[in-house]
Amino acid sequence: MQEVTATSRHYVDRLFDPDPQKVLQGVIDMKNAVIGNNKQKANLIVLGAVPRLLYLLQQGSSSPELRTECAVVLGSLAMGTENNIKSLVDCHIIPALLQGLLYPDLIFIEACLRCLRTVFISPVTPVQLLYTDPTVIPHLMSLLSRSQRTQEYITQIFSHCCKTPEHQTVLFNYGAIQNIAPLLISPSYKVRMQALKCFSVLAYENTQVSMTLVNVLVDGELLSQVFVRMMQRDQPIEMQLTAAKCLTYMCRAGAIRTDDSCIVLKTLPCLVRMCSKERLLEERVEGAETLAYLMEPDVELQRIASTTDHLVAMLADYFKYPSSVSAITDIKRVAKTLSHLLAYINILLSKIF
Repeated sequence: MQEVTATSRHYVDRLFDPDPQKVLQGVIDMKNAVIGNNKQKANLIVLGAVPRLLYLLQQGSSSPELRTECAVVLGSLAMGTENNIKSLVDCHIIPALLQGLLYPDLIFIEACLRCLRTVFISPVTPVQLLYTDPTVIPHLMSLLSRSQRTQEYITQIFSHCCKTPEHQTVLFNYGAIQNIAPLLISPSYKVRMQALKCFSVLAYENTQVSMTLVNVLVDGELLSQVFVRMMQRDQPIEMQLTAAKCLTYMCRAGAIRTDDSCIVLKTLPCLVRMCSKERLLEERVEGAETLAYLMEPDVELQRIASTTDHLVAMLADYFKYPSSVSAITDIKRVAKTLSHLLAYINILLSKIF
């Protein structure tokens, strides 16, 4: 157990001061004290700061500024260790923050959403907590129009909490497609990127979503063409790869034909490009996995891929790991993916020759 310092205790004690102004200043001082200080965060959690902060956040008599500062401190505590996240979840931070979204103050709403985003992207947070109250998803949809920050945080929450076909259905039924599609042309890169990630998790192995996506127009342009533009070489790699995933999943779900030009001339070459040795290892793994998934059922795509940009030679390079790579799980993932991919191509080449 970490040492509980007198300074940490002083911060918590100030949260109970009868003077609201002193409480506010105490929360602000606590916010400044925990920035980048995981030990201080752990100490404050051990001393019971979280229940008091949540109480102040939910009190109707608390000023908007105090509520917002409490949400900011809680968000900072959430950016510590996984144990911190577990403690926050155990203190029922998620329902408290979701309740906070009902207030009209936009700055407070953004602070709550930022904290919720931090909590939900942690692997130790049960994503089902987002779906417990059936009023939450439609309310989040309604908040998408409030600001670029609400758009970024909400779409990131959705993309991390959409793990099952049931989750896809809930988001689909509450209008995820029509509410998120316009965000793909947002002036904010972060918003565009999170919206794109949303569509990739919504479309994965989901025929209903994919069939709907193929007919969606964004500012008069078909959604598939928006994805194609996002795969252009001048776009960030993360965007190219995620857009390629969207089109891959739509294709595998039967919404786009395997011989469609957006697959043969755009998606396939983009994924092959992701396999080049100039890319980071994680990008290459993700590119190869997605390429394998796209090609798996289609011999013609396998044939085209095998003759594209020296793919076989590029895949062979995957097995020459740089000395700096020590993550055994990543290496196993690469080996498994490439074994499948090379197997497809070997079978194909044996048929051709």
